[in-house]
Amino acid sequence: MSTQDQRGEQPESADGDTTDFGFRRVKRGDKEQLVRGVFDSVASRYDMMNDLMSAGIHRLWKRFTIELSAVRPGQTVLDIAGGTGDLAARFSRIVGADGKVILADINASMLAVGRDRLIDEGVVGNVHTVQCDAQALAFPDNSIDCITIAFGLRNVTDKEKALRSMERVLKPGGRLLVLEFSKPTNPVLEQVYDTYSFRVLPLMGKWVANDSESYRYLAESIRKHPDQETLLGMMEDAGFVNCQYHNMTGGIVAVHRGIKA
Repeated sequence: MSTQDQRGEQPESADGDTTDFGFRRVKRGDKEQLVRGVFDSVASRYDMMNDLMSAGIHRLWKRFTIELSAVRPGQTVLDIAGGTGDLAARFSRIVGADGKVILADINASMLAVGRDRLIDEGVVGNVHTVQCDAQALAFPDNSIDCITIAFGLRNVTDKEKALRSMERVLKPGGRLLVLEFSKPTNPVLEQVYDTYSFRVLPLMGKWVANDSESYRYLAESIRKHPDQETLLGMMEDAGFVNCQYHNMTGGIVAVHRGIKA
């Protein structure tokens, strides 16, 4: 399969009623349910697969994101698409008893895994779990000090709407951190990464999670996600200032940061 085919380029719908679900075009109203099905399937083995797929490097990517967030004791952090709660657990220790961490996810299965994990790790008191949609955050304006979304934005149907919703709920001076798979900066690395994504990941998903199709979708969704510069422009269009990004692992992953004016 060529790189061009793997990237699944398809024309946009003329009427805007369809959107990407991996390399497929689906009705916009159907994407949320399709994504929910993917994460319902992988929720119980999500952390294990993350460790296997990235050889544990995802922990370093998340650690850097937390450091870049500059979160301080007493602040309120919203972790969108927080899934199994690994970021929320770390933020809980940083903000302390006077702060608050909101673990949010649109998927009930992922949220349940995260809630159980936090309880098992003894993380209680300052962490609250909320099932909500990133495109319509149910929080007051100017109420959050920092928002993180790790490996979740690519699954959102209307990314522009979600970014505007995040900007709305942040306090002036508040930070948004988007950690997401992106576009490798080296053509050779990109070719190797494509081969790994489309040949190895589905097999790994089949062997470990008994679900090759969900991991094929995850690989496809990464290729359809905006590249570094495009996402930077989207954040600026949503009203964020001082936007910048940091490539990690050769651009396979990037973390974008923007500030609410």
